[in-house]
Amino acid sequence: MKGFKDFLMRGNLIELAVAFILGGAFSTVVKSFTTIIMDLIGKLGGTPNFSGWVPGGVHAGAFITDVISFFVMPFVIYFGLIKPIELATEKLKRTKDEPVTAPPTADLLIEIRDELRSRPVK
Repeated sequence: MKGFKDFLMRGNLIELAVAFILGGAFSTVVKSFTTIIMDLIGKLGGTPNFSGWVPGGVHAGAFITDVISFFVMPFVIYFGLIKPIELATEKLKRTKDEPVTAPPTADLLIEIRDELRSRPVK
């Protein structure tokens, strides 16, 4: 039993389970957004729902609708998730890479001297 417990508590397995659960939840979000995109496409040229289309008695319409959805989903994932993360990562990297420039020592000493000279003598 100890080996089984160690297997279950191994970090990779737990992370995989969490990723699987989050992937399922994210799947519903992507499907909902894909429905919105499909509706917008429908506004342009009619609703892209081929489910009732049965050419020659073969139910190919549902397949065509699913293929269209399959191509819309990566579009949604890329522009809704991947691209914003890339932009945010790039922005964070740029702010971390910007060096803080200190004034040269001589300029700093001159500034301190001038500040001290401007004070009234007591």
